[in-house]
Amino acid sequence: MITSSRPDPAYRYVLILTGALFLSYLSVAMSLPAVPIHVVNGLALNNSFGGLAVGIAFLSTIVTRSRAGASADRLGGKICMQRGLVIYAVAGVICLVSSLPQLSVGGAYAVLLVGRLLLGLGESLGMVGMVSWAIGLMGPQRSGKVIALVGMGMYGSFAAGGPLGLALLERTGFSGLMVVCIILPLIGLLAIHWLPAVQPHAGQRESFWKIIGRIWRPGVVVGLQGIGFAALGAFFSLYFLSRGWAYAGLGLTCFGAGFVIMRLFFGHLPDRIGGTPVAMASLAIEAVGQYLLWLAPTPELAFSGALLTGIGCSMVFPAMGSEVVKQVPPHLRGTAVGGFAAFQDLAYGATAPVVGLLADRSGYASVFLIGGLAATLGLWMAFQAHRFVRQTA
Repeated sequence: MITSSRPDPAYRYVLILTGALFLSYLSVAMSLPAVPIHVVNGLALNNSFGGLAVGIAFLSTIVTRSRAGASADRLGGKICMQRGLVIYAVAGVICLVSSLPQLSVGGAYAVLLVGRLLLGLGESLGMVGMVSWAIGLMGPQRSGKVIALVGMGMYGSFAAGGPLGLALLERTGFSGLMVVCIILPLIGLLAIHWLPAVQPHAGQRESFWKIIGRIWRPGVVVGLQGIGFAALGAFFSLYFLSRGWAYAGLGLTCFGAGFVIMRLFFGHLPDRIGGTPVAMASLAIEAVGQYLLWLAPTPELAFSGALLTGIGCSMVFPAMGSEVVKQVPPHLRGTAVGGFAAFQDLAYGATAPVVGLLADRSGYASVFLIGGLAATLGLWMAFQAHRFVRQTA
C-alpha cells in the first residue's frame, strides 16, 4: 500500500501563522529590555518608572484576554489576529511619537504608556486569534500541537528579541527601534493575508466567569508552572552574581534549549496520550530543576537545573491547553483560551515582585525553592485535573 507523502496544507498554513507571530511578537520582545533603558537614560526618570512602563503592557494583556477571546469567537480567528497585528503597529507609532524631542519628559512618558497599553491589547488579540484560527484549520484533535507551535513562535521571539532590541537601541536609538517594531507586524500581516479564514461557530454565549469555572483547573496548573519560569528569568543572573559565578547569561540559554527541544520533538504528545499525563511528567521535571537550582553547590549543577526547568516548563501550557479546548464547545474556544492564558500571564506578572521580597530577606536561592514548591503543587493539581477528566469522560 502506497501512502501519500504530500504535506498537510493546514499544517503549512499554521507554520506560516507561527512565523508571522514570531515576527510580530518581536515588537514585544525587542522593546522589553529597551524600554526601561530609554526611560531611565533617555527620559532621566528613575527605575520605578522604567518598571511601570514594562509592566503596564503585561497588565493590559491580562485584562484584555476575555475581550480578545470573545472577538475570536464572534468574528473568527483571522480577523482577530489581523486586528492584533495592526494594533502592534499602531502601538509602535505611538511609542515612536513619545521619542519626539518637542515633548516634555512628562508628556513623552505619558505617550509611551499609552503605546505600551496598546501593545498589550495587540498581544492579546494576536495570540488568541492565532490559536483560534490555527485550531480551526487543523482541528481540535491537534490542539496540543497548535498551542506548542504558538509557544515556539512567542518564546523564539523572546530568545532573539532581547539581544536584537538592545543592539538596535545602541545603533539607531529608541526611535529607530520603534520603526522596526512598526514594520515587523506589518510584514506578518501581509504574510497571513492570503491564508483561508475559518468561519466562527454559532452558539449561545456564556459569561467569561462561567467559562473560567469550566477551565480553572488547567488554568491553575499552568499558572503554578509559570512561577518557576518567572523566578528563573528574573533572578538567575543575580543568583550567579551573588555567588561569584561566571557565565550567568547561559542560564536562560540552557532554559531555552530545553524548552525548544521539547516543543520540537514532543509537541505531539498531548494529542496522542492526553494533556494531563504530559503535564504531570513535565511538572515533576520542572520541580526537580527548581530544587536543583535551590541547592546547587556549583554553577554546572545550576545550569543543569535551568535546563531541567526549561524541559519541564515547555509542554505544560500546550498539554493543559489541549484539555481546555476539549472542555468547551467550539463557539467558546477563543474565550476559553484567552482565560486560560490569563492564568499564566498573572503568574508571570506577580512572581517577580513577590519572590523578590523573599530574595531580599533569604537570598536568591530561596526563590527557586518557591518555584519548586509551586511546581510540586502544580503536579498535584494536574493529578486532580486528570481525575476530573476521567470522571467526566
